[in-house]
Amino acid sequence: MTTSTQPSPAPHTQPTDGPTPPGISAQQLTVDPGASFVVFLIGMRVNRWWMLPAIWVVVAAMTRMMAELARRPESGLLSHEFYAGRTTLTVQYWRSLDDLQRYAHAKERQHVPAWQQWIQRTGLDGAIGIWHETYLIGPGQHESIYHHMPEFGLSRALPRVPAVGPLRTARGRLEVGAA
Repeated sequence: MTTSTQPSPAPHTQPTDGPTPPGISAQQLTVDPGASFVVFLIGMRVNRWWMLPAIWVVVAAMTRMMAELARRPESGLLSHEFYAGRTTLTVQYWRSLDDLQRYAHAKERQHVPAWQQWIQRTGLDGAIGIWHETYLIGPGQHESIYHHMPEFGLSRALPRVPAVGPLRTARGRLEVGAA
């Protein structure tokens, strides 16, 4: 039986096919594990495809709300990502629960009128289901790693930092954040 004393190269040190594309970091990065933020998941589910006008009402309203929030960074929305399918998902990162609720209840902003219009026009007929979930995240309650990735998810919302030293492992990132 023959054994090799040569260690195999680690996956992150294997050669690449060329230079790293623009916007992609070859460095392992994470975000500040001591940060606090809110994750808000919101979406809809199409229950009746033939009710296309009802679907467009919701899509148009969400598009207006996201555009409004993008124009107003003081609103507290840090970043968002959108995923489409029969059930849609928008992942939003907020600075605080107060910021999220302030926007949700502000009658002069897009959300309240859009919600009222949805209830009046389509909300009670079941053609579209809507849903949301809210998560309050504190220091030491999150960890992340980004390698060969553009800014994505939480790393679009919070500054990225090198994942070195204790930040190199998931356990280390959680322990540093909790300290």
